[in-house]
Amino acid sequence: MLSIYNANGLVHWTERDIRLRDMMTAHFAGEVSAFLKTTNPAWDVRRVEAPILTPRELISAAYGADDVFVQAKLSEHDHELVLRPETTPSTYVYMQHLLNSHQRVRLPLCVWQAGKSSRREQDQPTKHVRLKEFWQLEFQCAYTSDTANDYHGGCLEPVRRMLSAMPRLPTRVVPSDRLPAYSQVTMDVEVDNGDRWMELASISRRKDFPQTVRVGSKGGDEREVDILVLEVAIGLDRCVHAWNQAETL
Repeated sequence: MLSIYNANGLVHWTERDIRLRDMMTAHFAGEVSAFLKTTNPAWDVRRVEAPILTPRELISAAYGADDVFVQAKLSEHDHELVLRPETTPSTYVYMQHLLNSHQRVRLPLCVWQAGKSSRREQDQPTKHVRLKEFWQLEFQCAYTSDTANDYHGGCLEPVRRMLSAMPRLPTRVVPSDRLPAYSQVTMDVEVDNGDRWMELASISRRKDFPQTVRVGSKGGDEREVDILVLEVAIGLDRCVHAWNQAETL
């Protein structure tokens, strides 16, 4: 990770760093998929890649003008686009496309995405890895709210072990210092990288999936059920940074 530009929060990644990130992406995707299928073999796990430029109406209103990079409308025919602050909205759109198509896609459904996002972060020392352009690996795992499985509680320790094994540094699971409006519960996985505990991932049970699903009962009746989402959101830049830090300790 090299700070070459005379601008805070923008870094160059070396070929070695990129190789580490690619390796972690493949490994984490395999581990999360294996965990889900262990809890329920019916999980349908798919990958998607969406545009970084995203229509403004898809972005949560919690992100204001001070949080996102906005493309100005040059004419009345232009769409207002932003550099996405997270991959979630584009993943949700794809999940809805699958569930509403004629492809017989059913819950539980996990769609994951690895890619760049951007936010107007305050200037901070590079070692804090609070970047204005950063790599996210996010798994959105949708299931019916009436399930007996505690997917959120069940994945905390497996995800912690998975993240700890890469940099080979102490990790812990702690309650998030903020509970987003979209979440019923959010826990963070932090790593001790030598001088401070740094968040590597957050694990949330989201309640903001924008549709319900009809399910049948033993009596043949159907009812509307909410869809909950287990989100595992991993900061790949910080994982690479922790790996590099481990080599200096």
